[in-house]
Amino acid sequence: MIFPRLRRNRRPDTISALYGMIVAQARLPAFYRDYAVADTVNGRFDLLVLHLALVVERLSADPTLHEQSQALFDRFCRDMDHNLREIGISDLKVPQEMRRMGEAFYGRVSSLEDALSVLPDTADLQAMLERTVYEGADAAKAPGLAAYVLKQREALRGQPLERLCAGDVEWAPL
Repeated sequence: MIFPRLRRNRRPDTISALYGMIVAQARLPAFYRDYAVADTVNGRFDLLVLHLALVVERLSADPTLHEQSQALFDRFCRDMDHNLREIGISDLKVPQEMRRMGEAFYGRVSSLEDALSVLPDTADLQAMLERTVYEGADAAKAPGLAAYVLKQREALRGQPLERLCAGDVEWAPL
């Protein structure tokens, strides 16, 4: 490092810290063990998008936090790009795969928003989880995962936005 003294007083990258907490929550073994989510690339992607969407929804409660919300989405995109390259997707295919992932992200977020808009009826949320997370497979655990989503949504709503913007998320216990 050329100027280590200048970097010493820099505040930590809160977007990376926030994204790291989202990824850590989405990777908990309980999802694969207790909620029967497939431990596959698609299953992991769906859980990550689900948690990311919940945090973005909370940040969108304050219009002045659009920049943080966008930065969080940009961090997600950088992570997905890195992961594609790490698993051996060629440089020419990465943009196509990123486009496909972006479409999947926005489709899932839109479906989640629609499902959450008709609460307290959770049938749409369960159906959305069956379609996306469980990919039409045996989704007997979808009601439990739907309850988890609602629990996390409430936990996030109870946290001050300043805390989230500082990169700190307190998830409700599983």
